[in-house]
Amino acid sequence: MSPTAAPLVMDDLDRAVDAVLDRVSGDIVLGIPLGIGKPNPFVNALYRRLKAQDTRRLRIVTALSLEKPVGKSELERHFLAPLVERVFADYPDLDYVKDSRAGTLPAHIEVREFFLKTGDYLGNAAAQQGYISTNYTFVARDMALQGMNVIAQAVASDGEGAHWQLSLSSNPDLTFEIAERYAAQGLPLLKVGVVNQRMPFMPNHAEVGPDFFDIVVTDPRGTHELFAPPNGKVSTADYAIGLHASSLVRDGGTLQIGIGSLGDAIAQALILRERQGADYRRILTTLCPDGLDGRETGRFEQGLYGCSEMFVNGFLQLMEAGIVRREVFDDAVLQELINAGRIPDLAVTPDTLRALQAAGRIDSPLRQRDLEFLGRFGILKAGLRREGHELVDGDTRLRNDLDDADAFEAICSAWLGTRLAHGVFMTGGFFLGPGDFYERLRHLPRSRLAKIDMTRIDFINQLYGQHRGEMELKRAQRRQASFINTTMMVTLLGAAVSDGLESGQVVSGVGGQYNFVAMAHALPDARSILMLRATHEHRDGLKSSIVWSYGHATIPRHLRDIVITEYGVADLRGQSDGDVVKRLICIADSRFQDELIRAAQSHGKLEAGWQVPEAHRHNLPATLDSRLHPWSEAGALPDFPFGTDLTADELHIVRALKRLKKATEHPVDLVRLALKALWENREAPPAYLQRLGLDEATDFKQLFIRKLFAGNL
Repeated sequence: MSPTAAPLVMDDLDRAVDAVLDRVSGDIVLGIPLGIGKPNPFVNALYRRLKAQDTRRLRIVTALSLEKPVGKSELERHFLAPLVERVFADYPDLDYVKDSRAGTLPAHIEVREFFLKTGDYLGNAAAQQGYISTNYTFVARDMALQGMNVIAQAVASDGEGAHWQLSLSSNPDLTFEIAERYAAQGLPLLKVGVVNQRMPFMPNHAEVGPDFFDIVVTDPRGTHELFAPPNGKVSTADYAIGLHASSLVRDGGTLQIGIGSLGDAIAQALILRERQGADYRRILTTLCPDGLDGRETGRFEQGLYGCSEMFVNGFLQLMEAGIVRREVFDDAVLQELINAGRIPDLAVTPDTLRALQAAGRIDSPLRQRDLEFLGRFGILKAGLRREGHELVDGDTRLRNDLDDADAFEAICSAWLGTRLAHGVFMTGGFFLGPGDFYERLRHLPRSRLAKIDMTRIDFINQLYGQHRGEMELKRAQRRQASFINTTMMVTLLGAAVSDGLESGQVVSGVGGQYNFVAMAHALPDARSILMLRATHEHRDGLKSSIVWSYGHATIPRHLRDIVITEYGVADLRGQSDGDVVKRLICIADSRFQDELIRAAQSHGKLEAGWQVPEAHRHNLPATLDSRLHPWSEAGALPDFPFGTDLTADELHIVRALKRLKKATEHPVDLVRLALKALWENREAPPAYLQRLGLDEATDFKQLFIRKLFAGNL
């Protein structure tokens, strides 16, 4: 970014709010990043100031506003209180989130989000009406359309004085594009950076000078713990899905995955494939009744390049396991030569110079821009300059002529590098993860951290770009890409439902899912992989996640590609509707297959008399458990492959509470559990009862819950 005037550096949040209100006349439209990039203390200070007066309106435009968990029931609240205090420490909740959930947002304040915390705002009228449905790559444009005049972001800080640098850290995803759009249109935009010393300092494209901002706030109150959702348990179904997905990832390719237990399952499966190949293949064989043809089961000799809008803990685990290590370079011609094997092992040799010259990337004699390019990537010594017909470095002068054999040999002898420099093997737009994920980022050696490039979402989530050669660069970097995303439901004709219900209620948001699906179809060797669990709990009982039709779609059927459930892989690309129907039924839960067959036949999409092949007639949780349980017992598929913030006792309590909660949603199950608990007359450990506030239960309801809880341990 081009430098602006020196920023106003302020060491007090309240005075920073004063400065914003003084510099912006009229209503405030505040843009803040999604996830952990929000400067919560500053946002709260501004919100409280404007909430107390109704002379100026406030509109907040953002996404993924995070809040510490509090629990919906008394049991959950008792259980969560010490866990939240331990894990989230001094993380400050956002006041506007609290008021939005309580339905108490003032009339002159509104919140508009383009991605909601999953499932948290169902039935919340203000949040549902304020939701903006858009693809991630259009968010910067759409935030501008909301009239945004202030953007505020939490930043990391490094150095001091003339060496003081800031980093957009977790969220360079939209800020640069927004600033550029406003500058190009001549629109006013006040940029506020709030230093949070707990933010990892990310280099490369996330790094900026303080003068990028108009106001930089250094108040220690801006520093707080980052929102750190604990790792979730990876279930048997999650592992089955992750194992299938991992067998579609090609060595030397590109990987995109998301957060949560399915992302962890894929990462663990890839590590298993790398480190315990024989076991990996045996496990996969039990899950694949049609054999392993077309599956990838070998080690990662070349490694993977991570390119994902979300840089998650799973990627860091894969980096540490040596799997995500394929370096890419910010030059299309150089990257294409690497892909073609012209620069083996990224080693710089005289042939490297010859290959670049033959490709037209450098000239002879070398121009100044050629010297800058060659110096940047470690091909020639950095800092060489031209003087007339010579190249100069200190007292050394050599003839600038690559076509002359003697001059070429002299240049190589004096200044040729040994290995390409400034490659990265992870590109991300924002990050979110457990506490130890942030801690490891904060302590990574600078050389290792430089291999991670947090950058703009308009670079990551699409192929086209504003700069010449950008599409060619992306296509060269993202070879053999596996773009793996999660969805909620899939119709038998291949449409995917990922963000909303047919009632119009928004569960989460489109985010970048459409972008990656479309990109998978635009790249010649990429695949879009959508994962879902074959069934889901509903208030009316268990339902199939593969359905005949649904009144909402996130991904249209014409972009269908690969779909995975715990029961297998359905490759839908280029297939007829009839074959798509058959392939999806074969990976559906067997309790719903006959119903799906009847629906497809009644609508003329499946021939009469078709039957599910015998190999796919046993798609049941018990069958799956019998296949994977031995491997869980052997430690290959642990519940928490990358650790957990919960203690052993807390995990024991959680399992019992989940069983109890599930039973309360189904009266028959509740009666059965109650009778079992009364018959067995078990008692829970006193420490567990105290944790849940049941140690001094006196009324019938508390005593009954106490007995049910003990019976579920």
